[in-house]
Amino acid sequence: MSTAIELAGLSDTQRQIVELARDFARDRIEPRAAEWDRTAQLPRDILNELGALGFLGMVTPEADDGMGLDTLTYLLALEELAAADAALALTVGIQHAVQSGLLLPRGTVAQRERWLRPLARGEIVAGIALAEADAGSDAAAIRAQAVRQGDTWVLSGTKAWVTNGATADVVIVMARTAAARPEADGRGISTFIVPTDIAGYRPGERVDTMGMRASNTVSVTLDDVRPPPEHLLGEEGSGFAYAIEGLTASRLGTAIVAVGIARRAFEHAVAYCAERHQFGRALREFEAVQFKLADMATRLNAARALAHAAAVRRDRGEEITRQASMAKLFASEAAMWVTTQAVQLFGGYGYMRDFPVEKLFRDAKGTEILDGTSEMQRLVIARGLY
Repeated sequence: MSTAIELAGLSDTQRQIVELARDFARDRIEPRAAEWDRTAQLPRDILNELGALGFLGMVTPEADDGMGLDTLTYLLALEELAAADAALALTVGIQHAVQSGLLLPRGTVAQRERWLRPLARGEIVAGIALAEADAGSDAAAIRAQAVRQGDTWVLSGTKAWVTNGATADVVIVMARTAAARPEADGRGISTFIVPTDIAGYRPGERVDTMGMRASNTVSVTLDDVRPPPEHLLGEEGSGFAYAIEGLTASRLGTAIVAVGIARRAFEHAVAYCAERHQFGRALREFEAVQFKLADMATRLNAARALAHAAAVRRDRGEEITRQASMAKLFASEAAMWVTTQAVQLFGGYGYMRDFPVEKLFRDAKGTEILDGTSEMQRLVIARGLY
């Protein structure tokens, strides 16, 4: 039984991309993933290798030094990377969300030249600073301020849970350019391109997370950060709408990262149930185990289908806010369920750090929280029904 991406139904380009990603994941990522998890570090060399292969600019047009691939092909490749290590795939997903959800639709010619092209080539790494300690699910309530002083902006405040916050070369920062109001409805928020070597950008200590431990997640203090006027992305005051666009792209990535996690857990479970014998026969011969594996495979394939359907609609130019939330919600909860069953099938071994399903279980939980919790996705979906 297999739930890996079937190459037979893909175009020649898609097949080549999937095979390249699959080989790279098998040879360069998976053998090192457990070490990255233990040390809570993602070496920059692996990102440099991915960039050299074009995997950090898959959806960016060739004119901007990307691969010019469609969203579906990007998701096919990202699943292969996620099946090897979710933390690495998360960084790749953020890299693409910044390009496709923010810089491509909103960046000026100069911004695309200065930031988009190096991101697509993998020469620099991106992060996004939206959430704050008191503004997580309620992102419209952010308090970080951006005040214009002469020819520059002055950013101040503290951002929370900034992925790549201490390792990125550039971070997209959302800050309030109008006075914060009690209702905090999202108006007056603007978006800034902030290089992390600028004076006043201060990342904190790495957050010690349950899963995706190789991902660098920190709080960031903005201490009178002064980006020049040309670092304002898009129109002043429209940043919250841009954040939603970026989240839509990011949620599709998180959905397929969840699929990759679930797929790898399922593959480990299938192999273990064929090898492990109890009461004189292999575990896979017990009907209760067969039913569990069947349910795991079904949820996994359904999650992938939802993400792929949203990608196809996005490539047609359709608005997919609700579809991306559906894909992210279902895939993340499917990943949590599938990895839980995998741990159960492994029994005592599944609870040990020496066996791979334990890490996958921890990684899966993060997908239910990243880019908006499952509860927030249900709100987005419900509001989109009317």
